[in-house]
Amino acid sequence: MIRAIATLLALVMAYGAWNAPVDAQSRPDLSGYWGPGRAGKPDPAMVAKLPPNTVVLEDVGATEFPVGQFGGLIVKPAALEAARKWKPADEMTVSRACLPPSIVYAMQGPFPIEIHQGTEMIVIKLEYFDMVRIIFTNQKEHPASVPHTKVGHSIGRWDGSTLVVNTTHISASTITNNGLEHSDKVHVIERFWLSPDGQTLNALQEFEDPEVLGNRGARFIAWTKVPGEHVLPYECDPSYAANYAK
Repeated sequence: MIRAIATLLALVMAYGAWNAPVDAQSRPDLSGYWGPGRAGKPDPAMVAKLPPNTVVLEDVGATEFPVGQFGGLIVKPAALEAARKWKPADEMTVSRACLPPSIVYAMQGPFPIEIHQGTEMIVIKLEYFDMVRIIFTNQKEHPASVPHTKVGHSIGRWDGSTLVVNTTHISASTITNNGLEHSDKVHVIERFWLSPDGQTLNALQEFEDPEVLGNRGARFIAWTKVPGEHVLPYECDPSYAANYAK
């Protein structure tokens, strides 16, 4: 009986920890529906702290770079050659039309996200390709055994009111939607913070890839809070590509 009561208390405490209110001053609650993604206003203080070899990309939201332009990223020869051979029609095949990108590209797109925040983890649901990210706030290191995926393995920590997310183990995929792809060695750092009125979720995404890039990239992204909404199924249909080819 004592053991059963102890087990029940442990479960109640765990549930309470997951649902415990968040300190609004140091750890704001990012939960809710945010969308759609758009270009955020660069924070001068954050820009000043970026390493000198970092370029801020201006391809957030519906904006795309023209073929052959990469927003100031210094692309190494092999990746540059592959990017130059890329054609938009390459993506419009049945095998690739529903192939999701990695979070390097997906997070900056013009789609909404939905956040569920707990004390041990934070879940980000992307409407884009039905992607789901789990940010572990109870871990300090990336396990070596974690497989590479399009969402990678993310560890989060709080720096005051800013959520700092460190992500590795990301499968090779898109950097910019014109043929430039990162390797599975890409490393992403993100910072999420709320506007003073709590109605805008801001993010600074930084990424580096020693196999592909000679410098670092950064993007400022923003989403607007919409109460009562939820992300919808993406339901990608590869037959669209077959019709496109005709």
